[in-house]
Amino acid sequence: MKRNSRRGQRNMKEKIPHLSQELITEILLRVPVKSLVRFKCVCKSWFSLISDPHFATSHFQLGAAPPTHRIVFIAPETHSIDLDASLNDDSASAAINLNFLLPQSVIYNNVGGSCRGFILLDCYPNSYIWNPSTGVHKQIPRSPITANMDINFATYLYGFGYDSSQDDYLAVLASYDPTLVDCVIHLEFFSLRANKWDEIKGFNLPYMNASDDPRVGSFLNGAIHWVAFRHDISLNVILAFDLMERSLFEVPLLENFDHELDPTYCDLWVFGGFLSLWVMGNTTVDIWVMEENRVKSSWTKTLVLSIHNIPTQYFSPICLTKNGDIVGTDGNTGLVKYDNKGQLLEHRSFWDDRHRSEVAMYTETLLSIPGHV
Repeated sequence: MKRNSRRGQRNMKEKIPHLSQELITEILLRVPVKSLVRFKCVCKSWFSLISDPHFATSHFQLGAAPPTHRIVFIAPETHSIDLDASLNDDSASAAINLNFLLPQSVIYNNVGGSCRGFILLDCYPNSYIWNPSTGVHKQIPRSPITANMDINFATYLYGFGYDSSQDDYLAVLASYDPTLVDCVIHLEFFSLRANKWDEIKGFNLPYMNASDDPRVGSFLNGAIHWVAFRHDISLNVILAFDLMERSLFEVPLLENFDHELDPTYCDLWVFGGFLSLWVMGNTTVDIWVMEENRVKSSWTKTLVLSIHNIPTQYFSPICLTKNGDIVGTDGNTGLVKYDNKGQLLEHRSFWDDRHRSEVAMYTETLLSIPGHV
């Protein structure tokens, strides 16, 4: 019996087809990130392959496996939520470990932006670049200017984006010293590849925050965009920072919105690959899209979303699902989902209103941080 059993095992091994390393690589390049993270445990060769930065880049660029968009909720507990599932599906939510943060960082934290699967976390007294899919993170030093400022008032514009010409990620922030009578504004950026801060110098920036809370920029077409206020001419503008040129420029707002817009109830986001502005009224949120880059006349109202049935009477869009549904926050600790026609589909609160939360969208990737060991 033992001899027959051994012969059967030998025959089974002979029947298993041998796959070349090239074919295995091509197959794995089409596997979703979540599965690849688990597949690292299959064998040493798979661990080495999937951990290779070149494989991660090829997997991201190939895009054969539809990218999975998730929202990370940083509140009493940190959870990642699959946007393509129902908001009421508990299995679509997974806890994430943020144990690299110092205990006091939980009290003060801001999401400073997200790009290519990475999230910028500003957690006093440190800041981090973090990939929630792999857990990889890098601490970045506080800028020389903001290190000595009051953390509650100094930084008013955050941004995070990718410079494709240098294969580099930049964390961008605008800040001022609230103790000075004359408001001197500083715009700084941190290069992950160079591992240092630089400041845009040569002129006094006239741009202030258009609202009371720090504003996070939207990354699109190689630039980070914010709604800002030009105090020298008393107008609302869209301020943009070109990551390749390391320079500022303005994008035209809608007609009359430079005067009439209430910055507290509007912001920018990326809608289907276009720069978009959402504007909230008493019972609706209007979605405007700039159909041609930097062309003022191309602003078009695309959707009108009713917020009547949302308990908070508030909706801030974040991103689209694979089938075109719009997902955003209710201003507290809840998420809201509309279909692509503007019909309300779901609303769910994840924690009670006593807790402060930060929210960011990210795409699942295996990408590594430049210069990170």
